[in-house]
Amino acid sequence: MNGSILIVDDDESMCRMLATGLTASDYEIATSTSAEGGLELLQARDFDAVITDVRMRGLNGIELCARIVASRPDVPVIVITAFGSMETAVEAMRAGAYDFVTKPFELDAIRITVQRAVKHRSLSRQVARLEQALRETRSFESLLGSSAPMRRIYDLIERVAPSDTAVLITGESGTGKELVARALHRRSPRQAGPFVAINCAAMPENLLESELFGHVRGAFTDARSDRVGLFLQAHRGTLFLDELGELPLGLQPKLLRALQEKSLRPLGSQTEIPFDARIIAATNRDLEAAVADGRFREDLFYRIHVIQIDMPPLRTRGNDILVLAQHFVERFASISGKPVHGILPAAAEKLLSYAWPGNVRELQNCIERAVTLCRYSEIMPDDLPDKVQNSKRAPLVIATDDPGDLVSMEEIERRYVLRVFEATGRNKSLAAKTLGFNRKTLYRKLRRYGVLVTDEADD
Repeated sequence: MNGSILIVDDDESMCRMLATGLTASDYEIATSTSAEGGLELLQARDFDAVITDVRMRGLNGIELCARIVASRPDVPVIVITAFGSMETAVEAMRAGAYDFVTKPFELDAIRITVQRAVKHRSLSRQVARLEQALRETRSFESLLGSSAPMRRIYDLIERVAPSDTAVLITGESGTGKELVARALHRRSPRQAGPFVAINCAAMPENLLESELFGHVRGAFTDARSDRVGLFLQAHRGTLFLDELGELPLGLQPKLLRALQEKSLRPLGSQTEIPFDARIIAATNRDLEAAVADGRFREDLFYRIHVIQIDMPPLRTRGNDILVLAQHFVERFASISGKPVHGILPAAAEKLLSYAWPGNVRELQNCIERAVTLCRYSEIMPDDLPDKVQNSKRAPLVIATDDPGDLVSMEEIERRYVLRVFEATGRNKSLAAKTLGFNRKTLYRKLRRYGVLVTDEADD
């Protein structure tokens, strides 16, 4: 089912007409010919939306709407008003109605409005759950998210951190590679030692060499005193080489030798100095392709590429997007002193639809901007950048031209269903709505895929 709808109208024929039209769209329908009866039904069971006429005996539709909003603010109310009665429509919106439809109307107009209302409620509940989860969930070091890809990252960090093995962290720009490096350091036996980081793309080759290995006085024109390099500064700690793929080719042999010998020679010195630092590197480049093109030394690649941790792009992390967004809302609201505490469902939908090419860093900037522009207590769609407001669901991308790597439509569906199931926290109702299935169809597919599920009554 697409959702459950309560129809309240003292005209039985109107109730039947609406019920017939919405049942055909796979909604579960209940009807009442009085506002009082509708309130009793709302107390007895849950509905995804309410449709009510304005003019009824006893309580009218505006009064019913106000009572529902007061007692069940999570249930959207759609009010049906007479044609041209704009004052009544405004009164309904002031009472908290989600939307209104004027008579006479087409059934398609009701269906579209109901579909939006049900989706609005689903997103509202989803945002509320994520806000609660964010309040209750302890982050893994400084990393946030409970999606399947991030759970795999946490597991890898816990398994790799206790060793001194070299780690290469890969992934698109903005995915949080340095946060992973810091988590590895904090969970390692070296946690009491220093964590020293350098961006290999941030300075020219001669300065980078001096920064890494140090120099003695007189090694070059401006070397007026000895300088201890970062390898030695990281002694008994961790050295993080960010953007390793940008390391100049001429400097790579010296780095390789230092890693192999666990010692180095500062610029201008004849003395070898041992060091004891764990090496963690990160790159958003394809180093294997760089090796093939002669832009990166193969021996250095294999020296640094003992354990690889591949950070997932934000677009593959499902509801982590909203968890992170809510975290950033709270952070920037606190910094700015603005009373912003959440994200409207319509804005949340835009955040989920956008592809986030800049990943977590772009999301952080987006939310900082939204909090700055926000005029109310919740972020609205027009607080978001235009490209996020105008986003649509990303198209399916086939990332291979090799026929041997292509799979059947059935296999594509299996993978996608399981990915959505995991991304929604194995919530079967939410997964079914996301996929456009009814729950029975989802249960049947999960059983066929060998996924153990509870009885539908437990869902």
